[in-house]
Amino acid sequence: MKVSHLLRSIQYAVLTVVGWVLTPIIRLIFSLVYRSSSKCVTPIEDPLCLLPATELARKIRTREVTSEAVVRAYIERARLVNRDCNFIVADRFQEALQEARNVDTILDGHVIAEKFSEQNAPFLGVPTSIKEAFALKGMPQTSGLVMMRDYRASEDAPVVGRLRQAGLIPTMVTNVSELCMWYESANRLNGRSCNPYNTSRIVGGSSGGEGCAIASGAAVVGVGSDIGGSIRMPSFFNGIFGHKPSNGLVPSGGQFPLPTGRDMELLTTGPMCRYATDLLPLLKVMSGPEAKLAKLDQKVDVMKIRFFTMFDDGGSLLVSHVEPEIQESQRKVVQYLRDTVGVHVEELKLTKFQYAFEMWAAKMALSGGTDFATYMSNYNGRVNCYLELLKWLVGRSNHTLPAIGLGMGQGLADLTPGTNKKNVQILNKLDQELREVLGEDGVLLYPTHPKVAPYHNEPIFYPFNFAYTGLFNALAYPVTQCPLGLSSEGLPVGFQIVTTPNNDRLSIAVAVFLERVFGGWVPPGTRP
Repeated sequence: MKVSHLLRSIQYAVLTVVGWVLTPIIRLIFSLVYRSSSKCVTPIEDPLCLLPATELARKIRTREVTSEAVVRAYIERARLVNRDCNFIVADRFQEALQEARNVDTILDGHVIAEKFSEQNAPFLGVPTSIKEAFALKGMPQTSGLVMMRDYRASEDAPVVGRLRQAGLIPTMVTNVSELCMWYESANRLNGRSCNPYNTSRIVGGSSGGEGCAIASGAAVVGVGSDIGGSIRMPSFFNGIFGHKPSNGLVPSGGQFPLPTGRDMELLTTGPMCRYATDLLPLLKVMSGPEAKLAKLDQKVDVMKIRFFTMFDDGGSLLVSHVEPEIQESQRKVVQYLRDTVGVHVEELKLTKFQYAFEMWAAKMALSGGTDFATYMSNYNGRVNCYLELLKWLVGRSNHTLPAIGLGMGQGLADLTPGTNKKNVQILNKLDQELREVLGEDGVLLYPTHPKVAPYHNEPIFYPFNFAYTGLFNALAYPVTQCPLGLSSEGLPVGFQIVTTPNNDRLSIAVAVFLERVFGGWVPPGTRP
């Protein structure tokens, strides 16, 4: 065991030195490539686009403003920033405006039906965006797969139905990575989405279009799904709040592709918001009757929460080191909690975290779900990913390089069942350790990602960095991504707030508290 530990330490040291040498070179090359295409979107001018969804709902209901005026303001903003960011797959602007007028007619009437009451429709008249992977009746649902270009959803996904029932008005569907399995939202069908803080940088994936739309002021809230970090990474790269709920809290049906087998244990659906105060009300809408499982109506006293922190994964051989500015933003929060709030924050050293990617990959490999090459063919056989790689090299493939690579790599992972079982055993032991530490009243502050938003295509050089988020899909823990301002480059930083299953209210309460202190989302165009 000592020899194995020594060898790993040597490997880690060597790879660290290699990283110190190569990372600046890679970053320099990409900065030169994208030097002429880097820009920030224009600042938000309409004050309606600077209010939380709950506040907009209140103003609409009290007739301080019409739903039509709010929806129109967001449509105009979406049209403006989409020119630079390309997050819209398809819009329903005219339908949304008509639905907003209908809401205004209802609220201007003498008697308001019970279905439109504040209790049953808490977001009446507020616009929302929808991740294109979710079925929205009459809209594309392709997940960037070229052979699905003509498909239109015939009905709403369950979570979309709940959003509509709560009064939200969908305005558009937003871009994703191909088949929702990469952390840059780019595909051969709908193109590449660009970060509103710097258009040469990624928006994350797979819910990257949602993250971009919300951060840029084109939407106030949205819906994402997360099987390895697809809510939290886009929320981090775009500087907004995102919540991966406890398993079973929000229905994940009506997505394409929908995981099969035990892959569903890793997938959750949840809210993405500019303002932390919208997280809990939106999660209640999404979860419906299941909200009781997580006691979402139970009040939380942040002063009674036990805090823990980790500033990195302890030294994974496959994952990048956490950038200093990301760690520094987390240290500032820890220092504030200790010195100003007066709570104890314990720093943890859980060595199993360094195997995060291996544990996530093992859980996926042993799930018995549909393999990725089958998804690539839209369930019509399997795509030959080795042939697709050759076609990609000569510009003839309809698939992205990350999708092709995943299709090839998944097959290799299936060849090591013994190693996979061992890694799942490590995961189960870590689960037991964390549950003992966090209990029913603890949260862990942990980096969302080791790097601020990379340049377009740069993630190919760091394919396993999603392990910082993927670990908690494997553990099935609820997590809230919390923004903490901007880096010296003007790019968002932040961290994850992790808690144990069905304690979603704890991580959300901490996010709301930190938003009041550290400001939360920073509008694009604001310098650090």
